Amino acid sequence: MRLLKVATCNLNQWAMDFDCNLNNIKESITRAKEAGAAIRLGPELEIPGYGCEDHFLELDTVTHAWECLKEILLGDWTDGILCSIGMPVIKGSERYNCQVLCFNRKIVMIRPKMWLANDGNYRELRWFTAWKQKDQLVDFQLPHEISEALSQKSVPFGYGYIQFLDTAVAAEICEELFTPCPPHAELALNGVEVFMNASGSHHQLRKLDLRLRAFIGATHTRGGVYMYSNHQGCDGGRLYFDGCSCVVVNGEVVAQGSQFSLRDVEVVVAQVDLDAVASLRGSISSFQEQASCKTIVSSVAVPYNLCQPFNLKMSLSSPLKIKYHSAEEEIAFGPGCWLWDYLRRSGASGFLLPLSGGADSSSVAAIVGCMCQLVVKEIANGDEQVKADAIRIGNYSDGQFPTDSREFAKRIFYTVFMGSENSSEATKMRAKTLADEIGSWHLDVCIDSVVSALLSLFQTLTGKRPRYKVDGGSNVENLGLQNIQARIRMVLAFMLASLLPWVHNKRGFYLVLGSSNVDEGLRGYLTKYDCSSADINPIGSISKQDLRMFLRWAATHLGYSSLADIEAAPPTAELEPIRSNYSQLDEVDMGMTYEELSVYIWKIVENFPLRSCINVQESVLQMG
Repeated sequence: MRLLKVATCNLNQWAMDFDCNLNNIKESITRAKEAGAAIRLGPELEIPGYGCEDHFLELDTVTHAWECLKEILLGDWTDGILCSIGMPVIKGSERYNCQVLCFNRKIVMIRPKMWLANDGNYRELRWFTAWKQKDQLVDFQLPHEISEALSQKSVPFGYGYIQFLDTAVAAEICEELFTPCPPHAELALNGVEVFMNASGSHHQLRKLDLRLRAFIGATHTRGGVYMYSNHQGCDGGRLYFDGCSCVVVNGEVVAQGSQFSLRDVEVVVAQVDLDAVASLRGSISSFQEQASCKTIVSSVAVPYNLCQPFNLKMSLSSPLKIKYHSAEEEIAFGPGCWLWDYLRRSGASGFLLPLSGGADSSSVAAIVGCMCQLVVKEIANGDEQVKADAIRIGNYSDGQFPTDSREFAKRIFYTVFMGSENSSEATKMRAKTLADEIGSWHLDVCIDSVVSALLSLFQTLTGKRPRYKVDGGSNVENLGLQNIQARIRMVLAFMLASLLPWVHNKRGFYLVLGSSNVDEGLRGYLTKYDCSSADINPIGSISKQDLRMFLRWAATHLGYSSLADIEAAPPTAELEPIRSNYSQLDEVDMGMTYEELSVYIWKIVENFPLRSCINVQESVLQMG
């Protein structure tokens, strides 16, 4: 038996934070070596961070990436372990997205990405060039400072694999797996047994199954060990990268990392038997026939054994049941983890949410409550980084730290019910009850005096005073009166977010949270510059139907029982007067039910896949 221990990882990298990213990479290599791994795989572009966007066009970004790589290679990090490290590389006048394969303080080869992700959220062709020379490896002259430090002038560059004495290993970068003719198919015929996929894949509801099926399919009919590494967390942009690093052997998952986590570094280790790969390939006649007439792929020889001989004390990693989260759990954990990353790195002191007592704003409140629960749980599990961030953001005294999610929420989460004469007592009580369950600092504000002042100003200017439709006004008057209320709430929310920290002797500011779901956004059922206009909209890509399922789930699993009543209540904006014979309802205003609206939305999603669970505004603009 040829036993090989491999390690892949989820890393919470931050765009352009080279020091933090380098420390995470070093920590992951250290843990991999401590576990006895012979291969360590990191995510795509892990040194600068995946979301650098136009910073990739700056020479400094590439220079700093080389400096970080040099620091890794000058230490003992790569001694006895093959490390695949993601970074941008400039060759000639072209910039490439590369995996740099390092071993024993040397660069063995540089593998540029051949097929770039350039749809949906991805714009890699804006920053990188796809490598097109598949027939050979070329010589790449290392930058002078790197060459001098490593005593290595050049390195093979291009499409190929590394041939060790006892196995062959190759890289396949993210999007390449999902192309019609993925590289691993040709590489398998050339004898490659271990595939390393470095990825930057974002979270999307119900997407994980598609990803895992691709890994399983890659090795089910042609054999092999497929390693997958991904970013995890918010790296500064709108996306949440959902980790789930894993190892698949001959079509079976033998190791799987978390999909949602607050940890900066998570290493997933598996012990595999490469003879099982050879055995499967030998039993498939069609594989043997195609391998006999394969196209030869270039390789780099490394005279070193990666595998260990059979030992009775060693146990192989067994196939395991794949861990899938329900859609409700994804809605809770994905945006919750993203919010924590954004909060701890933004300099803000917390969040402020206009809480109406309706389904949408209550969903956002529940997500923040879930975030607080995750923080307290991770601190209890011994995560010192989460603890340090929570102490700083929560403004705790020496020796104190969060032990209760409600107490922590009181420090970092403000909710505001901005009622008017059109608000019902029921929604006011629902908002207060939910705020109490979560633990937020709750304010009850009446905006009638501000609305009246604006209407009086308008009457002074024009000599007219608008009326609601139920009071005999026109549609124009009715809509204008509703918009005034909605927009006043946005202005008040941002004023409170900027001044409440000063009131409570805190530094920084609060981030304003919006609560507009994707159905209403694409339907156009919203007021511009109302409470849907915020710093962050955590539910911007989630449908109303999914949010209602989430509310029912959260009422039980998060412990916020009032959410059941909120979900059951008819959706209403409460911007028109309540009369004995009239009560405003969202579905009546839209001219369709949310169930009917969801049918339209799914048709749009089929043609224009939505972004992550964070923000819909760009998607709305793109879809027209």
